[in-house]
Amino acid sequence: MKQKILAILCALALVLSAVPAAGALEGESARAAATLTALHVLDEQAAADPAAPFTRAQANALLVRLSGIQIESNTLDAAVDQGWTAVTSGQQEAIPAGEFFHGLLRLLGYTDIPADAARYARHIGLAVRDCPDPLTWGDACQLLRDALPFADAEGVSLIQRLIRQGLCTQASAEALGLFPQALTARQTAERYISAVFRIRSFDTERAYKKDLQSGEASGFFISPDGLAVTNHHALDDALRATATLVTGETYEIERVLWYDPDIDLALIRVSRTSLEGELTPAFACLTLSETGTADLRPGDEVYTLGNPLGLGLAVSSGIVSAVEREVENYGLPMVMNTADISQGSSGGALLNVYGHVVAVTSGAYTYGNNMYLAVPIDPVLDADCSVEGMTLEEALVDFLNRED
Repeated sequence: MKQKILAILCALALVLSAVPAAGALEGESARAAATLTALHVLDEQAAADPAAPFTRAQANALLVRLSGIQIESNTLDAAVDQGWTAVTSGQQEAIPAGEFFHGLLRLLGYTDIPADAARYARHIGLAVRDCPDPLTWGDACQLLRDALPFADAEGVSLIQRLIRQGLCTQASAEALGLFPQALTARQTAERYISAVFRIRSFDTERAYKKDLQSGEASGFFISPDGLAVTNHHALDDALRATATLVTGETYEIERVLWYDPDIDLALIRVSRTSLEGELTPAFACLTLSETGTADLRPGDEVYTLGNPLGLGLAVSSGIVSAVEREVENYGLPMVMNTADISQGSSGGALLNVYGHVVAVTSGAYTYGNNMYLAVPIDPVLDADCSVEGMTLEEALVDFLNRED
């Protein structure tokens, strides 16, 4: 216990000692620089000026440090040998965001990286905000701090890699809040908004070709290969539908693998090729709560991620009001909560404070205040994801036949 307390105090001391060195930094850049200094990723003078260019040479040196490779000099040769860069000229120039993210993705074990690596990093959640071009030290500090919880190709987070390499300790990382047991709304949005998408539905082929949508909704990925969840009513009259990510890329919703109109859930497959013809190696995805709503209690904090009013992806927070609220026209008890949703949020994710999906946002009491409804995720846990499924048109015909 004494050793753990000592480690925590040391980590806090490191943060405090980093602040004077980062005195020229402000706000988020200062906090990010302090965290990276405390983790021994940066030295105390590395990021003193947030507006200074983050050069290719500095980026290469940082990638080598993150990798744990022990070399005495010439980080450029090491970066080239490892495939993190192919650019050997202009080492003192500010590095473009895409170039740096390509190297970072390669370091994390990712292959088949699209040409626009910066957009792909945002797409899969490695970057939690759009990055300017070229990068400054302030930008670099923030994007690296934000990337610490991101998992590599083997499922190991960047901060866990640093701990394994001996660059920092588990206790110091915990003291810095990098292993929170409960996530804030901000942490939830940063880590998981990339896994949610906007659905636009079209009730005729002509409407699809003319881009005249018949409805707006939300959905979220539950596997990197395009398996996703939404409400059934989000697609119940659609012949065609598309999914648009936080990065703006749009993909066709190809198939319905399973649906149940009585509980308003659907399991769908999103194409991995965008409408622009670009193949996507993987999607960011959410984790379903293994216990569904069994561990959910009134008063628990929850977050929603969705597409309210079709204005774009957004986060809201609230508490669980009731776990098993009987609601007319729904075939199972609903989760009632106070996390704001609007039209267009249907099919979005309701998350617990651990970032796990517990329900699918679906509706609200029209004349109530903060009485929002979500369908428990439990039935999706038992759905067969291996089936070929139906096209949207086939699913519509199947649904109409059921109605008859």
